[in-house]
Amino acid sequence: MKQILHGIRVLDFGRYIAGPFCATLLADLGADVIRIEKPRGGEDRYTVPVSDDGEGAYYLQLGRNKRGMTLNPTTEEGRGIVKRLVETADVVVANLPFPALKKLGLDYETLKEIKPDIILTTGSAFGSTGPYAARGGFDTVAQAMSGSMYLNGTPGSPGKSFAPYADFGTASLSAFGTLAAILHRNKTGEGQMVEGSLLGTALTFNNAALMEEAILEQGREGTGMRGQYNAPTDTFATRDGWVTVQVVGAGLFKRWATLMDETSWLEDPRFATDQSRGDHGEIIGERMAAWCAERNSEAVLSELAAAGIPCGELLSPRETLNNEQVVDAGMFQAVDYPGLSKPAPIADHPLRYSATPAGTFRRAPRLGEHTQDILTELGYDADSISKLQAEGVI
Repeated sequence: MKQILHGIRVLDFGRYIAGPFCATLLADLGADVIRIEKPRGGEDRYTVPVSDDGEGAYYLQLGRNKRGMTLNPTTEEGRGIVKRLVETADVVVANLPFPALKKLGLDYETLKEIKPDIILTTGSAFGSTGPYAARGGFDTVAQAMSGSMYLNGTPGSPGKSFAPYADFGTASLSAFGTLAAILHRNKTGEGQMVEGSLLGTALTFNNAALMEEAILEQGREGTGMRGQYNAPTDTFATRDGWVTVQVVGAGLFKRWATLMDETSWLEDPRFATDQSRGDHGEIIGERMAAWCAERNSEAVLSELAAAGIPCGELLSPRETLNNEQVVDAGMFQAVDYPGLSKPAPIADHPLRYSATPAGTFRRAPRLGEHTQDILTELGYDADSISKLQAEGVI
């Protein structure tokens, strides 16, 4: 059975997360994705090292379902290889600052001269306009500048998300944009540039808080794990662990108040709406905290679930891997890789398709694993490939 993107070729010049994971999602759907990195390997190959050779967990996740080749595109011969690759491609993914794109010949105008209907999917920290356009930046910078880090923490102690959501969010939105551009090209024959930015993603995710500030000038400050728009929304200690709960809407609050034996609160004007409950979240949270402290986590979760109240355990990474929902739902694929002591649990493709499933993952390629095959496809013979290797082009 052919997958959704069978026949689409993607050149992945991305680095770290935002570009490579965009290409990964396309690879999951059947695109022929060629990851192109420096002859000595890209820096992102070795982030969070887990293999004997130092390859990292991010690389094992983001390199799946791809072919890999090495290339130095700054050399004359390397630029020739890039040209041949682009001639065969539908999409180029390159999340680099725009001056770097131009230097490597990966800017849209240059690519379009090679292949008029090419799609360039690119991203940077701040986008291509504005005073910060030439600056580099990572996920944490976007979290900080979006206002999210300020609100995640407490006054005087900002807090970031451990998981790099601006990176993965930008990658996911870029994959969405790439699919839209492919649809447009299929209808019109016209390629285009799809541009994302880490700051744009972070602002999108935190837009409600920014909108509220612009209109109402609330001047909110962080309250740690306690939510501010409804209550109880927090993480609470039990006798033997922690649980998290989120109550949103009058119906859920009625269930919660009934479970807490606080039905009089349903008539209390302080708790009349989600926002008023959020404004008085400390009071509601204290009641919830006292109730949880009298029970172990299993009892808390059982009673909350029976009442129809959204809740969950606070799990360590080890506990997450063994959680019954995670295991029974098959939310990881076990993928082996040379140099690993055991298969890596790689999170499954995040969407499921009834007609065209993403399928079983292929492991990430070793450094330059498919270089010779790809160059042969482009018309290079064995002698030419050996010469390119000797000269450090590949």
